[in-house]
Amino acid sequence: MSTIVDEVSSSGVQSATCSEPVALPASPGVVDVLFEATARACAAVMLGVFSYMAILQWLADPGRITLLLLVVAGCFTVGLSLFSRVPVRRDWTPFTYICSMGATYYFLAVRLGPGVQIVPEAVGAAFQVAGICWQIFAKASLRRSFGILPANRGVVSTGAYRFIRHPMYLGYFIADVGFLLSNFGIQNLLVYVILSALQAGRIAREERLLSNDALYRAYRSKVRYRVLPGLY
Repeated sequence: MSTIVDEVSSSGVQSATCSEPVALPASPGVVDVLFEATARACAAVMLGVFSYMAILQWLADPGRITLLLLVVAGCFTVGLSLFSRVPVRRDWTPFTYICSMGATYYFLAVRLGPGVQIVPEAVGAAFQVAGICWQIFAKASLRRSFGILPANRGVVSTGAYRFIRHPMYLGYFIADVGFLLSNFGIQNLLVYVILSALQAGRIAREERLLSNDALYRAYRSKVRYRVLPGLY
């Protein structure tokens, strides 16, 4: 059982921590450390390859600002995971692994060539900027409690997490919609439909893992929606 980090002073959360003792901090095992080192090295390589390919496409057509923003979003998402805290407990099931890897490295399947512009480039870029800004807010709330596989790195309930339980996924969704609308095509549509399904699976596994903690259950009772307020 991993250490629970409480960042809320409300009486509801405090009562949850009082009802069940919090385990003393544990150290990640050798397998966890080796996995993290390997995964982070692979992530850095894949991100570098993708960024190089995307920038080449942008140099051929500098007006496609959505390509640069796609690189920024990828660097922000994967880059932060390179410096995240190594968790004590994580979900190793094959389903979770597939969802997490697919949802993280989906950009390798995105068609970078010009597509159909359903909306002008500037509109798509505006969606991406809004999504990236929301991701920054969400990840600033998490600090180093962020990674690729679902894991208990501590329960955070301040900042963006006051409004929805998985705010980062909302940021991903907004940015993805912006890129797709300005770079529409069958391949990209399929990529983002599959990505949405993978993200839903990822959220479900994260909820299942975190629900083992009394603190998270108290937080879940206060913050009703996962990603989309009023809908999901």
